[in-house]
Amino acid sequence: MSHHEDQTEQILQYCRDIKLPTIRQCFQKDIEDAVQQDMNYEAFLVQLLQKEWDARRATAQYNRIRRAEFPYKKYLEDLSVTDLPEDAQKKYHLLKTLKFIEEGRNLILAGNPGTGKTHTAIGLGIKACEVGYRVWFTTVPLLINQMKECRSEKTLRSFQMRFEKYDLVIVDELGYISFDKEGAELLFTHLSLRAGRKSTIITTNLSFERWGEIFQDPVMTAAMIDRLTHQAYLVNMNGNSYRMKETKEWLKEQQFN
Repeated sequence: MSHHEDQTEQILQYCRDIKLPTIRQCFQKDIEDAVQQDMNYEAFLVQLLQKEWDARRATAQYNRIRRAEFPYKKYLEDLSVTDLPEDAQKKYHLLKTLKFIEEGRNLILAGNPGTGKTHTAIGLGIKACEVGYRVWFTTVPLLINQMKECRSEKTLRSFQMRFEKYDLVIVDELGYISFDKEGAELLFTHLSLRAGRKSTIITTNLSFERWGEIFQDPVMTAAMIDRLTHQAYLVNMNGNSYRMKETKEWLKEQQFN
């Protein structure tokens, strides 16, 4: 083995040992490019480290989005802002800054079906993942079932600790399905754990005065509304159905095909 080959093998081994996969893959080509460009050592090292850093950042973003358990990917850039309800249009650019997460405030998107509540929530969640926040998406029915299972398996405390640590939890579909007293109490307890400290996005098709229909306890309903709305960002999502508009446009396209 030549001296050059020996050095190359040493570099490969060091990259394996200290876990630098991107540098391991590209350093030989980058050396050739550096020689051709008469690049100094500092610039060459910066280039290598930049590639490793970029790759790790992309991997971390991918993993945060995967662990968030979004049902599908919806990006803010895909939203037709002009088709959102008026209040959402006014607050869109503020929400996009993710300031509410930095401040540990809740965001409640309330309005009739099809107006972009879930799309907006997922879009904000993905953007939060991209900038480094830990996010988890769930629906109210799934969350309640999971909490009940954890209680029966005596793992509820462990679940609570994980639930508290997320920078952002998205709880979708509040109001579509009512639940029993145990479910209401578990939901109240867990959402209260985050109140005033970490952000929660809630999407609901019910106005606040109708929340009693799903909690079935006026005292708990009042307490829940008070906790969740305190210093929260509230967005009125009542408006024309965004999905209905897309369906009509799709049907028109089919007529001309």
